[in-house]
Amino acid sequence: MPTCPECENDLDIELDEVEEGDVVACDECGTEYEVVGVEPLELSRVDDGLDDEEDVYDEDEEEE
Repeated sequence: MPTCPECENDLDIELDEVEEGDVVACDECGTEYEVVGVEPLELSRVDDGLDDEEDVYDEDEEEE
């Protein structure tokens, strides 16, 4: 069973039920991972990029 790199908790992932592009979350710390490969299982941490995008919009609005 895969473990969360953040808190080392076991991730409750059914390997035969996930597909590439699915997002799974750690039950312990809430960190989200995107499934980027299924055989073998590869996970990529989902970054919360909304803050950066919001900053860009704020800067654009100020310039107008």
